[in-house]
Amino acid sequence: MDISTLRSDHLDHWNKACAIRALAIDAVQAANSGHPGMPMGMADVATVLFEKHLKFDAKNPNWADRDRFILSAGHGSMLLYALLHLTGSPDMSLDQIKNFRQWGSKTAGHPEYGHAMGIETTTGPLGQGISNAVGFAMAEEALRARFGKKVVDHYTYVIAGDGCLMEGISHEAIGLAGMQKLSKLIVLWDDNDISIDGKISLSDVTDQKKRFQAAGWQVLSCDGHDPEAIDQALTAAKKSKKPTMIACKTHIGFGSPKKQDTSGAHGSPLGPDEIAATREVYGWPYGDFEIPAEIKQAWEAIGSRGAADRAEWEARFATLSESRQKEFNRVMAGEAPKKLSAAIKALKKQISETAPKVATRKSSEMVLEVVNPIMPETIGGSADLTGSNNTKTADLGIFGPENRKGRYVHFGIREHGMAAAMNGMALHGGIRPYGGTFMCFTDYARGAMRLSALMGTPAVYVMTHDSIGLGEDGPTHQPVEHLAICRATPNSWTFRPADTVETAEAWELALTSQKTPSVLALSRQGLPTVRTEHKLKNLTAQGAYVLADSTLKRQAILIATGSEVEIAMKAREILEGEGIGTRVVSMPCMELFAAQDESYRRKVLPAGPVRVGIEAAVRDGGWDRWLLGERGKEAKAAFVGMEGFGASAPAETLYKEFGITAEDVVKKVKALIG
Repeated sequence: MDISTLRSDHLDHWNKACAIRALAIDAVQAANSGHPGMPMGMADVATVLFEKHLKFDAKNPNWADRDRFILSAGHGSMLLYALLHLTGSPDMSLDQIKNFRQWGSKTAGHPEYGHAMGIETTTGPLGQGISNAVGFAMAEEALRARFGKKVVDHYTYVIAGDGCLMEGISHEAIGLAGMQKLSKLIVLWDDNDISIDGKISLSDVTDQKKRFQAAGWQVLSCDGHDPEAIDQALTAAKKSKKPTMIACKTHIGFGSPKKQDTSGAHGSPLGPDEIAATREVYGWPYGDFEIPAEIKQAWEAIGSRGAADRAEWEARFATLSESRQKEFNRVMAGEAPKKLSAAIKALKKQISETAPKVATRKSSEMVLEVVNPIMPETIGGSADLTGSNNTKTADLGIFGPENRKGRYVHFGIREHGMAAAMNGMALHGGIRPYGGTFMCFTDYARGAMRLSALMGTPAVYVMTHDSIGLGEDGPTHQPVEHLAICRATPNSWTFRPADTVETAEAWELALTSQKTPSVLALSRQGLPTVRTEHKLKNLTAQGAYVLADSTLKRQAILIATGSEVEIAMKAREILEGEGIGTRVVSMPCMELFAAQDESYRRKVLPAGPVRVGIEAAVRDGGWDRWLLGERGKEAKAAFVGMEGFGASAPAETLYKEFGITAEDVVKKVKALIG
């Protein structure tokens, strides 16, 4: 539909949509950076969605049963910011719009979760938003099954662009959503045929409609500038028993005389002359950032329309029993049940007394067998490695179209899609997601794992087969640099527990975290219980602690993680037998140890003794701080670990050939002592 027809036949709609366009144009120009073309092109779709379909209350943006709106095409962030401002969201003043992309503003270049209410997730890395949305929709299904339709009954809407659909993660996401028949997931594709380099045909010939159909979606099409056609498509989408993709044919930079339908509208300001010409085309004779009162009032009326829905929901919620209300509020707040601490302590006591030798992946399963029955908000899964990751407990049941009360997800070989869906579940609220794969394949999930840390979503990544200890699968599967990558990520906890006790403590921390994701690096090979004396205190929460102290004058400190703590303990026995007093420090979480106060760190790592770090990974994984810093000295420090990639052989052979044995540790200590 052309602009003259839009203005003559749908004037009210046109004026509201132009308010979005004008704010986007002005904000990008004021910042001298940004992406005006997408908001200009999708303003009609967004106006119809917010006015006629989206269930929300602008004054209460965090209402639990609101529809979720996710801008997967995060470069078009001014579309979202304009909508939040126009509808009256309390966090989005006009000053925030004017300070787009500036220091301290809530209006970052790409939407960032936590900056302002109404931003459901951080987007910008293309494909993440649509993949998060799958997790949002799964969470809605699971919570509706648990608490009932009168409390949980909402849609997840996504605006995605060509870039989102070209990213590989989108294929994982749409395949999972189609298999799961997530009928309350509706994707609006901004089909404008333009990317930064130019026409989409320069790089892609995919028939996106057939692609979605092949993945089990309903596919609809509409003119993305015809409000009646958009409304009809959204109405039809809500009747489907499948997820729906609506292909909205749009013009990027809609109305710009020189830049419409070109990459020039994508990622740079229009410029003063082109803005003036575009305003003339729009019939928008207002100044920069000026929205006529009647148009702002019309938008605020849209924003307040959902207040009645929210009031009705609150009345329905009040009919639940007090215990059901408390439980709903608890899980939506992300609070762990009071039973968790006692359950973990009881398991620790049992393990310390029985001292089993098990792989820490099995330890993790033992913890989950205790945790899952008392935390009905957990939803677990694996990227097709259930039997290897030990992520499924008998009580969960399989989550699927036939059983929304199931709590185990078969994600398939979709590590990245799994991680992004976990983020979506956590962001939705009411769910504690965890998912497993091999530690080496954190590479495949990295984009979403980084966003977990950036957003502060407490997803739990169960990463097994954490070293050369996995053996014969060889260097393609043996992680050596992955601990370093995880530890280098801000706001992330990387746990490498030595036994079942430390594994239980790590899980307790992960499940009570509010703002930090966790990576559990777990062994394939069996490990002895090293914590044989029961302690009520969660020692893993300190990051590192003295596991065994010297019985003689202390000359050496061995610092180890995970499966190498056993090696450190054997080396200590040899050294003490030869008159060299040796302390063993278990360091299950470097990040938490770094967060301890100086006095505690000094007690664990005092000056004086030589230090040897032991880990079947590269030294770059944060080790130099503990070996050379913190009162250490280069002349009195060494590392026993990996210097390159692994090899294919039995684990025992690999440890011997790569020099990661108690005897190798003893040699290092003696050489340092001189």
